[in-house]
Amino acid sequence: MKTIKAIVKLQIPAGKANPAPPVGPTLGQHGLNIIEFCQKFNEATKEKGSDLIPVEITIFGDRTFEFKLKTPPVTFLLKKAAGIKKGSGEPSKNKVGKVTIKQVDEIAKIKMKDLNTNDIKKVRKIIEGIAKSMGIIIEG
Repeated sequence: MKTIKAIVKLQIPAGKANPAPPVGPTLGQHGLNIIEFCQKFNEATKEKGSDLIPVEITIFGDRTFEFKLKTPPVTFLLKKAAGIKKGSGEPSKNKVGKVTIKQVDEIAKIKMKDLNTNDIKKVRKIIEGIAKSMGIIIEG
């Protein structure tokens, strides 16, 4: 069993990892081969369009690594579904977009594998709460 030197979490656009910040400096400080990571990450995420992909990189003592891809953040998925650039600064007063219950269900299905529950209703509640805090109205 290899000894774990560090676990690094980043959010990188799918297929667009490069040695520039934040990837290069973050991984470089652990002595990782940045080019190799970028190639493997880009290959693994090329089918995911322009989604923002959270990745958990486990760096071992011998400078090897493995990474685990996660699903895009709920806020990213909600902004994409509502067609907005950012959430509201005052969500209780200013509403910035709308999503349907069907879109919330689709996001819930995507996020199920990253959460510690198998209850779709609970996941839907989480997503509805995040939407409300972003100033997004849920229709239906």
